[in-house]
Amino acid sequence: MRVRCPFCGERDASEFTFHGDASVRRPDPNAPDAAAKFFESVYIRDNPAGRYEELWYHASACRSWLRVARDTRTHEIFAVGLATGTAR
Repeated sequence: MRVRCPFCGERDASEFTFHGDASVRRPDPNAPDAAAKFFESVYIRDNPAGRYEELWYHASACRSWLRVARDTRTHEIFAVGLATGTAR
């Protein structure tokens, strides 16, 4: 699989670290139910088939966080952009 990094161009997927669903937000650690919310955030996740937005880290080159729109069935990549403004 090839990923087109906005800075480095098209690169092999082995240069990147997959970080998961781009829509997941970090729970509030000060909430009364923080432990349960963190458990759900880490362990209780959907595993959708089809188009999905994910966070990837370009660990072997520019060290940028990327937002990748990918089909989980075919691995076709539709779009790659910087993950600016993505709160984890």
